[in-house]
Amino acid sequence: MIALRPKKPTESTKCCTQSRDLLRENIRFVKRALSQTLALRTAVWLETLTREFGFSVQGGDLRVLEGNWYVTHTGLIRLARRKKCCGIHVEAVDSLCDSAARRFVLKATVYPSKNSSGFVGYGDADPSNVSPLVRGAEMRVAETRAVNRALRKAYGIGICSVEEIGSLPTPSEKLSPQSTHGNANSGNGNGTGPRVRDRLCQIIRQHNLDPELVKAYATDFCGVKTLRDATREQVETFVQQLADWAEKDRNALLCQLNSYAQPNQKEVIA
Repeated sequence: MIALRPKKPTESTKCCTQSRDLLRENIRFVKRALSQTLALRTAVWLETLTREFGFSVQGGDLRVLEGNWYVTHTGLIRLARRKKCCGIHVEAVDSLCDSAARRFVLKATVYPSKNSSGFVGYGDADPSNVSPLVRGAEMRVAETRAVNRALRKAYGIGICSVEEIGSLPTPSEKLSPQSTHGNANSGNGNGTGPRVRDRLCQIIRQHNLDPELVKAYATDFCGVKTLRDATREQVETFVQQLADWAEKDRNALLCQLNSYAQPNQKEVIA
């Protein structure tokens, strides 16, 4: 008898296997984070985004907000690297910029291949459409939005990016009277103050959130190494965002918090 050698898996087979594995990983992660079965529309979108673009939810490529998927700047840059993007050119549109008013419009051109004529995307930013946390960095925000839009065009991604929609659902202007009064009792400009801390603890207890994950999210939100380095205004803005998000869409908040979990740390279950 002639022994037949098993066929070596082709590149196409390998890609299909990797895509299936990533899809299962994405579904498991989202189910653990949301602690519920995905809606059919949400699940179908996740399958499409996983198979076509190789996005990882746990890796931070995708975010789900109020039942809708959004791609992140991280996910788009990773995709460009996997696709061997040839270059990205960004320039300011001087006729539409007003540095005194901190209003900027930038144009990004993505070249997926050497022979490509380029895919153009525009991004704008001013104090009215950026988070209070990045006020003063409107030019960089506009650049990110322009690059995101150009990359989405270049690779045929139909969903919006998180950075393009501005700050997450929670206007910081809606600070509660308790937080506002806390400013007068807190002393200097740094530190959270007892009232802000009490409110944060109350939110954690009320919505059954993991304190360590909330702390990690707060540190990242404020852009500091430790919360002690954050200003009172930053912490108040974070607390208000946490409260509003928990009320509007706790499942999306849990998904966000679980993105800060360590590999050996168990995700939050609702």
